[in-house]
Amino acid sequence: MTSSTPETPAPVREEIIAHYAQGREDGRLRGGAGRLEFWRTQDLLRRLLPPAPARILDIGGGSGVHAAWLAQDGYEVELVDPVPLHVTQAGKLPGVTARHGDARALPDADGSADAVLLLGPLYHLTERADRVRALAEARRVVRPGGPVVTATINRWSGLHDLLNLGALFDEDIRARMHACVEDGRNRPTGRAPLFTTAYFHRPEEVPAEFADAGLEPAGQYGVEGAVWLMGGVVGWLDDPAQRAVALAAARRTESEPSLLGISSHLLTLGHAPA
Repeated sequence: MTSSTPETPAPVREEIIAHYAQGREDGRLRGGAGRLEFWRTQDLLRRLLPPAPARILDIGGGSGVHAAWLAQDGYEVELVDPVPLHVTQAGKLPGVTARHGDARALPDADGSADAVLLLGPLYHLTERADRVRALAEARRVVRPGGPVVTATINRWSGLHDLLNLGALFDEDIRARMHACVEDGRNRPTGRAPLFTTAYFHRPEEVPAEFADAGLEPAGQYGVEGAVWLMGGVVGWLDDPAQRAVALAAARRTESEPSLLGISSHLLTLGHAPA
């Protein structure tokens, strides 16, 4: 049986497609401080996903940075993304099937995936109803009891990042980031857009959205913890011994409630009703 959400969702915003069409996303997690997000996400997924071989639906999976190692681990990976460049890039990866699609309206059959990843879509859906709709689609296509794992950007990540970089001392940038902290909406305006259209969650918002979509929240994990804000992080990641210590430190505090909001990204785990 195949079913889908009856109403066609509004197209993904043009500025979001244009942002990712520049092709920078493919290298973002492969070097510099971005490796912290990559390795920590990999560590978490290896603990949260069912064992291979299992069918993983990687919705909004970008160029396939995570799909590539999942396929190497023995998973059957199908990647769905609204950006044509990403579909082309991911489609060249061994063991990965890639197609164009929207997280809010999937053609996949009910219960056809063993696990569903939403590591990008939720922070580009600025309306709560759209986010719940994407989560409801993930619940529909995952098998009963199967896991759904999402990534969100934390509400204060932009503020901390720009302060760390020294950019927050610019009055225009500071005003835009303060507005984002107030309502969670990142707007690509001003003389130097900081990012494309996005929504930055408070940690407690995500389980509520899961519940409204019919998913049972099961855990939250700070990806970078406080490590990403420390000046020596790139050097630590370059050195295998120091990297192991830094990753272990982030793992040790990953689900500490008082620290969830300090991380740049948050993974939330939920399950479809059994």
